[in-house]
Amino acid sequence: MSRFNSEINWQSVIDEIAEEVQPLLSEGKVADYIPELGKVEGSQFGIAVHLINGDKFETGSANEKFSVQSISKVFSLTKAFSILKDDLWKRVGKEPSGNPFNSLVQLEHENGKPRNPFINAGAVVIADCVVTNTDNSLPEMINFIRELSGNKTIKMNDAVFQSEKQFGHRNAALAHFMKSYGNIDSDVDEVLDFYFGHCSLSMNCNDIARAFLFLANHGVHPINNRKYLTPSQAKRINSLLLTCGTYDAAGDFAFRVGMPGKSGVGGGIAAIIPGLLSMCVWSPGLDKYGNSLAGVKALELFTTKTGISIF
Repeated sequence: MSRFNSEINWQSVIDEIAEEVQPLLSEGKVADYIPELGKVEGSQFGIAVHLINGDKFETGSANEKFSVQSISKVFSLTKAFSILKDDLWKRVGKEPSGNPFNSLVQLEHENGKPRNPFINAGAVVIADCVVTNTDNSLPEMINFIRELSGNKTIKMNDAVFQSEKQFGHRNAALAHFMKSYGNIDSDVDEVLDFYFGHCSLSMNCNDIARAFLFLANHGVHPINNRKYLTPSQAKRINSLLLTCGTYDAAGDFAFRVGMPGKSGVGGGIAAIIPGLLSMCVWSPGLDKYGNSLAGVKALELFTTKTGISIF
């Protein structure tokens, strides 16, 4: 894929995309069920593209901080997978859910084992795995994300954290429900604080694109040369990003975009092309599935204009 580096004018591509998605910026709906997120101006848009060779490109509001929300589930999964290895899959499945990301019905049907690590129930189990197996779990997770992104200033947005904690009744219900099945080991409140904490981090498109580079490079971060996962583990996380990373719209996302990706209700979507690049697009207005409306279109345009996807 190295030939693409010289053949594609990356800056021109993302500038064109930013222009073409402008009509969509007024159509999505910000995630106002978390009150703090509802205060964000919905018409913003940014993209950052980081190649594994060190080149990077950005346009729009790529340096505007936003709430990462479920994008951070990829980092907690990475940490849990590196600790527990394949024993992790005894606690959480690997299949698309086909249901809303906060569904209780499916969890009951499957006896407290979440369908995958990216729906809320699965991410709570992953949070429990990290909390149970590490000391000072949340500070350690934040430092891990700072290391991946190369930004030591990344921190929680306390107002978002408190808002999530105050209105996170469904997540608390999921956690207690799984506790009743023996699939949560640590104290539920401690697990939820860790979960809400890493979801409430503020990052920008460049932070996230850089943080995802290790998944585009077989588990080794090409900037700091640290190995975070084995090639096999990175492959497995990337496959889950493709099949489960955008909630119950994952099939449509794979069809339209053709990249492994992870969205968050803060409006960000991170995506990768293995062996080449990672990128992040942000626009707060969401579609009915909880994915950035303009963001999905932007990624579709990116693979169409560059001719690059994983297929």
